[in-house]
Amino acid sequence: QVQLVESGGGLVQAGGSLRLSCAASGNILGINTMGWYRQAPGKQREVVATIASGGSTNYADSAKGRFTISRDSAKNTVYLQLNSLKPEDTAVYYCNVRDGFWLPYWGQGTQVTVSS
Repeated sequence: QVQLVESGGGLVQAGGSLRLSCAASGNILGINTMGWYRQAPGKQREVVATIASGGSTNYADSAKGRFTISRDSAKNTVYLQLNSLKPEDTAVYYCNVRDGFWLPYWGQGTQVTVSS
């Protein structure tokens, strides 16, 4: 059993910042990629950013230049720094982890709301 516990969401004004955290625990046989996805009301879940075990990162175009993903492998924790937030960033943000067998695990989601 693998648990992903997210924190850091909330309500912020446009232009503000938030930092999301996701800690993985349980029977994890190694971790490959870690990442963040989001889902806005009425829309499909989309990738925001991912980070590989070696540290290489990928960002959605909407996240480039504003969001930063990082990980602490010793703590099995992934972070997402959200800067210059816009109302269109409002969504539920989900943590995703793929273990050593590339099996995916999802967090429960954390709400990010950006007011204009």
